[in-house]
Amino acid sequence: MNPDWLIPDWPAPPGVRAVCTTRAGGVSAAPYDSLNLGDHVGDPADLVANNRAIFQRAIGAQPIFLNQVHGTEVMQMDATTARACSADACLTNQLGIACTIMVADCLPVLLTTTRGDWVAAAHAGWRGLAGLGGVGVLETTFQRFSALALIEYEIIATEVIAWLGPCIGRQAFEVGDEVRSIFVADDALALPLFEARQPGKWLADLAGLARLRLARLGITRVYGNDSGPAWCTASQSSRFFSHRRDRISGRFAASIWRVA
Repeated sequence: MNPDWLIPDWPAPPGVRAVCTTRAGGVSAAPYDSLNLGDHVGDPADLVANNRAIFQRAIGAQPIFLNQVHGTEVMQMDATTARACSADACLTNQLGIACTIMVADCLPVLLTTTRGDWVAAAHAGWRGLAGLGGVGVLETTFQRFSALALIEYEIIATEVIAWLGPCIGRQAFEVGDEVRSIFVADDALALPLFEARQPGKWLADLAGLARLRLARLGITRVYGNDSGPAWCTASQSSRFFSHRRDRISGRFAASIWRVA
C-alpha cells in the first residue's frame, strides 16, 4: 500500500485488515489530486475509475462504495451487493469484501469484533451521528452487529473494537445553535464537546461526539482519532481532502475487510 496511507493501530484479530487512504497515490489532477475515490464530485469518470482500480489492487479485496446520504441506513454486503446502494454504513462477514466509506471532513468509523467474524464501516457526519431520537448511524450499525451475531447486547458491546479515522477537527468545525442543541438535548455529556466561538456559533468535536455515542453503547475499545490536530482534515491540505476547506474536493476512503 502507499506509505502515506493510514493503517489503523488497533488490536484487530489476525483475519481483519483495514486502511484509510489519503490524497496520495492516484492519477487525478487538481483540485482532486491525486487519489480521489469519489465519483460524484466532478472529477472525470475515467480518472476516478483508475483511482478505484489502484485502490482495489493495493488492498487485494473488492471495495463496495455506497451512495452516502447522511442518514442511518446500514447495508449488509456480499459478492452480489449492487454498487452505489444508498446507505451510510455497511457490514459483512464475507471474505474479500471491503466495507468502504468515503469522506472529506465527516468521520469514518471502522468496527470489528474480537473474533473478527464481522466487520463494518460507518459514515458519521453530524447528521448521521445525531440521527433521530438519539439513534444515529453508530447505533443502527451496532444493532445490526448484535442481531446478526445473535449475541446479547451487553456481551457484544464488550467484544466490539472501533477505529476512528481523520475528520474535521474541533478547531475548524463550526456549527450553529441548532446542531449543538440536538446533541446536548440527547445527552448532557455532550456539553463540553462544544466550545463557544461567537453568539450562535460553536466549535464542535466531531470525533469526541462519536466516542461519546460509542461509550453509551458500551463500546469502550476505541482507537484512532483522539481529536488531536494530527487527525484534522481541514488543517492538512497536502494530505487530506476537505470539503469545508476547499468546497470543490475529492474524497478519501476508509475500508475494512476479512481475509482467510
